[in-house]
Amino acid sequence: MGTIKQGILGGFSGKVGTVVGSNWKSVHYMRALALKVGNPNTEKQQRQRNNFSTVIQFLKTFTPIIRIGYQQYAQKQSEFNAAMSYVIKHAIVNDAIDYTRALVSRGSLTTAADATASVEAGKVSYVWKNNSGTGNAEAGDTAILLAYNKDKREAVYTIKAATRSEAKAELTLPAGWSGNALALYLGFYNDKSVANSICLKNDDAGSTIPDSGAGGDENENPLG
Repeated sequence: MGTIKQGILGGFSGKVGTVVGSNWKSVHYMRALALKVGNPNTEKQQRQRNNFSTVIQFLKTFTPIIRIGYQQYAQKQSEFNAAMSYVIKHAIVNDAIDYTRALVSRGSLTTAADATASVEAGKVSYVWKNNSGTGNAEAGDTAILLAYNKDKREAVYTIKAATRSEAKAELTLPAGWSGNALALYLGFYNDKSVANSICLKNDDAGSTIPDSGAGGDENENPLG
């Protein structure tokens, strides 16, 4: 049975006939009851579930970055759900993630210019053009550096490495990542906005990267 909390024109919670009312972040929602499906395991449904699980697994490895990177899209949903929606809609190709299309950060801030990333001796070296003053880019915009290991399904990241005006930064890779395929991302954010990330490198699975040497702590993600 549903309960009306704000009069006949207000939101309600619970079930009324074939409609269910609920509330999230002070926003009232109504949804139809799910119909019983005769065969919930059709090929299309299985593919959808697999894609959903694949995207969740990818995003959960850098959830703290998602909270920053999708904050502009969290007004009526969580940052994680906003990222899920974007990646599923725009970055799933042939039932797999196209890492060049995935965004780890998304927003209206001016993106990085002339950026590159190279892997050598246990670290990623990022270089970009200081385009402060172009569009809404500011010298103090904070860089978001992220490396996703496609073989191990792990990520390392930092938001402490550099500002836009410094035009370069480094990200330490874990010692056990030698020989693994990486997807490398660069983004920016400030206290007002976030920039779309750019995928600067996307190795094929099983490709070889330089020996990461001593590297850093595999669990170290210096967000602070």
